[in-house]
Amino acid sequence: MTLHQVALDDKYDLSKERIFISGSQAIVRMLLMQRERDRREGLNTAGFISGYRGSPLGGLDQQLWKAKKQLSAADIVFQPGLNEELAATAAWGSQQTELLGEGKYDGVFALWYGKGPGVDRSGDVFRHANLAGTSPHGGVLALMGDDHTAESSTTAHSSEFAFVDAMIPIFNPAGVQEMVDYGIYGYALSRFAGMWSAMKCVKDNIESTASVDVSLDRLGITLPEIDMPSGGLSIRHEIDMLGQEERLHEHKRRAAAAFIRANGLNRIVYSGGRSPKLGIITVGKSYLDVRQALDDIGIDETRANELGIRLFKVACPWPLDFEHIGEFAKGLETVIVVEEKRSLIEVQLRESLYGTAMQPVIVGKKDERGDWLFPAKGALDPNEVAIAIGERVLKIIGPSEEVAARVDRMRQFQAMLADTADVATRTPYFCSGCPHNSSTKVPEGSLASAGIGCHFMSLWMDRSTVGFTAMGGEGAQWIGQAPFSKRGHIFQNLGDGTYNHSGLLALRFAIASGANITYKILYNDAVAMTGGQPHEGGLSVDAIARQVRAEGVERIAIVTDEPEKYAGRADFPAAASINHRDDLDGVQRELREAPGVSVLLYDQTCAAEKRRRRKRGTFPDPDKRVVINELVCEGCGDCGVASNCVSVQPLETEFGRKRRIDQSSCNKDFSCVNGFCPSFVTVHGARIRKAEGAAGRHDPLEGVPTPRPATLDEGWSAIVDGIGGTGVVTVGAILGMAAHLEGRGCGMIDMAGLAQKGGAVYSHIRVAKSPADIHAIRVSAGKADLILGCDLVVSGAKKVLAAAREGHTIFVANTAEVMPGDFARSTDFSLPTERLKKAIRTAAGEEHAHFFDATRTATVLFGNSLGANMFMLGFAYQHGGLPLSAEAIERAIELNGQAVAMNVAAFRWGRRAAHEPEFVRAMVEKARGGKAERKFAEGLDEIVEKRAAFLASYQDKAYAERYRKRVDAIRSAEEKTAPGSTVVTEAVARNLFKLMAIKDEYEVARLYTDGSFRRQLAAEFEHYDKLEFHLAPPILNRRGPDGRLRKSKFGPWMMKAFGALAALKGLRGTAFDIFGYSEERRMEKRLLAEYESDLDRIAGTLSPERMDAAVALASVPSIIRGFGHVKTANAAKAAGERGRLTARFLEGSEASEVLQAAE
Repeated sequence: MTLHQVALDDKYDLSKERIFISGSQAIVRMLLMQRERDRREGLNTAGFISGYRGSPLGGLDQQLWKAKKQLSAADIVFQPGLNEELAATAAWGSQQTELLGEGKYDGVFALWYGKGPGVDRSGDVFRHANLAGTSPHGGVLALMGDDHTAESSTTAHSSEFAFVDAMIPIFNPAGVQEMVDYGIYGYALSRFAGMWSAMKCVKDNIESTASVDVSLDRLGITLPEIDMPSGGLSIRHEIDMLGQEERLHEHKRRAAAAFIRANGLNRIVYSGGRSPKLGIITVGKSYLDVRQALDDIGIDETRANELGIRLFKVACPWPLDFEHIGEFAKGLETVIVVEEKRSLIEVQLRESLYGTAMQPVIVGKKDERGDWLFPAKGALDPNEVAIAIGERVLKIIGPSEEVAARVDRMRQFQAMLADTADVATRTPYFCSGCPHNSSTKVPEGSLASAGIGCHFMSLWMDRSTVGFTAMGGEGAQWIGQAPFSKRGHIFQNLGDGTYNHSGLLALRFAIASGANITYKILYNDAVAMTGGQPHEGGLSVDAIARQVRAEGVERIAIVTDEPEKYAGRADFPAAASINHRDDLDGVQRELREAPGVSVLLYDQTCAAEKRRRRKRGTFPDPDKRVVINELVCEGCGDCGVASNCVSVQPLETEFGRKRRIDQSSCNKDFSCVNGFCPSFVTVHGARIRKAEGAAGRHDPLEGVPTPRPATLDEGWSAIVDGIGGTGVVTVGAILGMAAHLEGRGCGMIDMAGLAQKGGAVYSHIRVAKSPADIHAIRVSAGKADLILGCDLVVSGAKKVLAAAREGHTIFVANTAEVMPGDFARSTDFSLPTERLKKAIRTAAGEEHAHFFDATRTATVLFGNSLGANMFMLGFAYQHGGLPLSAEAIERAIELNGQAVAMNVAAFRWGRRAAHEPEFVRAMVEKARGGKAERKFAEGLDEIVEKRAAFLASYQDKAYAERYRKRVDAIRSAEEKTAPGSTVVTEAVARNLFKLMAIKDEYEVARLYTDGSFRRQLAAEFEHYDKLEFHLAPPILNRRGPDGRLRKSKFGPWMMKAFGALAALKGLRGTAFDIFGYSEERRMEKRLLAEYESDLDRIAGTLSPERMDAAVALASVPSIIRGFGHVKTANAAKAAGERGRLTARFLEGSEASEVLQAAE
């Protein structure tokens, strides 16, 4: 197959006429095209862009920055707005440039952008600016970013009515192609009618990607001949409010309607043949749903004309007059209005047809009986649209076996969706090392209120955080609550971006009201929620401190992870305190007692932004790493509590679940070392040992045949799922570009939401023989030809499983286990791996479900896990899941330009794994060599022997023998009670060992010096300079505001101290054991004595009906984990469980027992 010649720079090269771009890139391209079209018309125009980012327009400013060179060459200025209404005012100002005769250009065309809430807050500007008008060679286009399903917003919103209220004509594009076309039309209308134009942006257009025609002469603009008022319709110097209103209502609106009609923007797509009966009118994304629905019930243009179905596509849902829709409605018996959210087209249709001879039955939001048909809530589903249209085809036009059968199939798909449930979920979470992991904590007894930004996620993280406000209103809600509340104070989280946007006004209001509130201004040096954009104006920490002091705030505290960085570089107001973040709790306890408004400035750079800057070499990268001594670790999870960090991952060991630091994701926040545990060590000058990939030794495609590709006869649909930030979107981009290279039609939507925060991300992809064959891109229930699961948890989501069709969908899934953020707060959290696999097999069918641990394989083959997604793509290709050639896919990988050699190799090895899975698995195992998977004790004898050997080293052989005798006594009793059973004895063997091998000072020292820790370091690092230990010796008595011991740092000399201390283990339990007199040691002795008493009770009274209760009672010590206050708290939980389970054991209950406190 001959591939098209394509380069990534094509998207802004005006000589290229067919390009592959996203909706955001289409906006940039459209602006460049507008400038060039003006030039060809002899106009010397310029452009101006301003707005404020927010989903689904969160990535627009990034594309504008990337195109800075091309925009500048075209005299287009991009000035990000401080907030939406100021940006809108600036756009209004661009239209006034020529009024004074001082303009450099013939006109300035302006672009404003903002998400729905930004539209709401800018209404005053829109009204004023639209009344004033636009420049005859300028024009303004406003982009409304609407999130119909609140995927990344605090409310679902649809902004058309805000623009209708301001009398601004609206364009609603159905995809990327129309974003370009309607943008050009929008400016032409704005200039002709002297009005602003608005364009609706939703995920399905602005965040989709497609092949489009962007030839400069594609559109011919027609300017209708109408009667103009004196002075025309453009902006003018005047103070005549009623005159402006008159022009808007009586002339501008009429001009806009005439323009829309003259250019055929609202058009009949299917005529309905000679005797049309049923009409469908729709707009934007809903038009794609309707086209998909018609395809699903077997109705193309020819069939529609045979049946008498007329299809009308609305480009501009307002203004929509009789002149626009009269021809469509003529002769119809019934009209179906398909539009998402509130009725805009339907009410205008009813109004226009009222009192005329055309009186069709109109259904839309409600059906013929007044019941909901297309509800205003949520979003429309093509399957539901197909059912609604199909039912009316059968009722109004007549019986059709084919249509009836297809409608039944759609009903089956929707029933599948209703019956499917999430097997697991991956909730968005703070990034590894995120400042908000620490900054959103509040002292015991306090409450915080959430704000807009990443820190909003603290609402679902057990952070004593409740409620939120609209952006910029943070804290104002307390002004209304405080006079009527028993609570005397709250903390209010306020992101630095929101403070800069408008939050300062709420703080000013709080001061005026005299409210007792502490604003926690979370300065992370970036607008992190939407991708790390910089603050407008370069806001700094000391500048904020000076601003709030000038507003009247007396008590200002700065908390940071690097207090020393301010020396000689910052100008803070007098009496502002500077504290290390380790002192956050104490600082907050003081501030909550301060009357009035106080401010805590928490200064720590966004972790994701740190990572980006470090890659560019523009941010310091501390030359140190954190490791956890796995033998010292108790698996208590306090490090997760302290850090809330997703880089603290589980480590399954012979002695239970421990913790490890995932060095690949760690952003070097280091707050995990504050977990109350002596297992944390900072390794300075560490160089991570990198695996030498084994892939280069073999030809990945040896013996691999070319698979039969998926067919495009009815188009092809796929979902790619995974974790935000791991390259899932790249997989979709590769497939889209490959389709573009082959000259296919391709549509793609990336549904990320909060996914860059470690949540679920989905790419929906459609490929067809031509772009005209692509309709709705979102893959609805039962419609997926391929599901490529890059993450097992996300693959278990309802929306993914329901998209599969048993016996049809090819479902490939990466089985690597990646813990979600829940693990940071739930010590024993485990993934339901087998349930997830079973659900996938059920959804797709046994023969169509294929699993492989791509992450582990990529790590071995290439030295890191980054190739896992491309490996899965190759895996899917070889299973016949893709309709594209390997040549096109590999060329798309090359065009992407990222780690090309590795990604091509990963794609090829994925193919080999699908063809010869056992060969690849065996090669991976062989390449691992001595790094074989951890081997745990199998069977009771091995469990006992491993622990007895450990105890001999712990103390002596006599101590080990004591352990054996205790276990043997239980084993004998169990054998008598249930011959062949060892479940009780195994529980005793594990839990008795835990209580006998307590990690006192001697044992911690031994576990650092017996060689095991050195071996652990050698396996992880090629070399290092020095070690630093984080310990809390009671002798130092260093305590925090909560009265608990705090850790201190100790240098490399501690290894010698550990050696000396380990040698004194013989003093353990003697009168010379100075540590044995502590409360913790006395508690441990008591716990062991109590447990041995329980074992005597079990051995003496074990019976068949008490077996389950005995296992549960014998497992109580598994709850007792940690050190110091952590262990004390867990011991208290265990005591409660012991009492409950002892009673159950004595009752001889046959009920299955669980450790409730461990749940």
